[in-house]
Amino acid sequence: MLYGIVAAIAALLLTAVLAALLRMFALRFGVVERRRPRAVPLLGGVAVAGGTALVAGAGVWTEVAPLGTAAGRLLVAGIGVALLGLLADLRAVPPVVQVAGVGLAAALTMPYGELGVLGGMLGVVLTVVGTFAFVSLDHADGVLGTVGVVTAFALAGCAAVEVMDGTAVLLSVLAAALAGFLMQGRPPARIVPGRCGALFAGFVLASAAVLVHGGRETGSGGAALFSLTAVGLADLVLAARRPGGHLAHRLRRTGLTRRGVTVVIGGAAFAAVAVGLLIDLGWLGANAAWWVAGVAVVVVLVGRAGPGPRARRPRGFPASRGSAPPRAPAARRSRAFPAPESSVPPGAPGAQRARSHLFPASRGSAPSGPPAARRPDLTCRTT
Repeated sequence: MLYGIVAAIAALLLTAVLAALLRMFALRFGVVERRRPRAVPLLGGVAVAGGTALVAGAGVWTEVAPLGTAAGRLLVAGIGVALLGLLADLRAVPPVVQVAGVGLAAALTMPYGELGVLGGMLGVVLTVVGTFAFVSLDHADGVLGTVGVVTAFALAGCAAVEVMDGTAVLLSVLAAALAGFLMQGRPPARIVPGRCGALFAGFVLASAAVLVHGGRETGSGGAALFSLTAVGLADLVLAARRPGGHLAHRLRRTGLTRRGVTVVIGGAAFAAVAVGLLIDLGWLGANAAWWVAGVAVVVVLVGRAGPGPRARRPRGFPASRGSAPPRAPAARRSRAFPAPESSVPPGAPGAQRARSHLFPASRGSAPSGPPAARRPDLTCRTT
């Protein structure tokens, strides 16, 4: 118990410090991601993965909190997935390669002795889908971190119920690391997790969910597993329609602020994972997951029926064929040449004053206007 508290505090502070340092490093070398209307530093995922690995590794090295075989393999595979995500942040990595890398890492962590070959293959598929469901949430400031924190804490409770102490310790450390990252990643984010942090957190959470619920009864285990990943799955289905169709983007178009979007999605995730945890504890039946599924289906249907992202079109072109041509810009009246209501005749006494006010005469130039009358020569000439 004492080690869990110390490990959580250490992971929180270490990740917060690493995120601040990596933010300066990313700004120095231009490792940023364009998020309208600004560029945000990447490499936040390095802080999350590094903080989790260092604290969990310290527990194994000191033999205070050994992770065990399953959780140890999960951590090593998660670090490998994080390195793949870091490569995707720095260089363009095709999505097929990312899916294959996550699938290979999931295949190395499946307990085939408990699940069997077919069960292990199904677990690999569920892990890949769950990983990219969490990755789909990383399109708005603070959403992935908030959902990851509540999911990791709930999964840690589920692992403790199943007496999987090593997995519970790893998930608690991950939850604390994500909470420390939110010190820098809350809206408006000073640094974002990037593909490195999204793949690492998503893989560890999805793999742990499969490990914890794989050996349980099909009904309760599947219901709890779905409830723990419902928000990410709903976002993944919405984003499959068009690139800008993520749940956070749709909530932003309703008028919510960035912090409001984080609060709404975080609250929905808390309610969903609470149902999954209560099913694991035996306080609710497996049928309670149907409420979560019904809400998720309604959200998806409403999101699909709603307007998608507004397409940008170049200026000066009509939005569709047959629409009215663009209006020519109205002629702007120059401020330097106002049109007076009553003009002054050119020969009037005030004309010269008004003209000199608008066009001041340069040095040495003669005043414009009618020539002055010649004065008669009044001198007397002597003969």
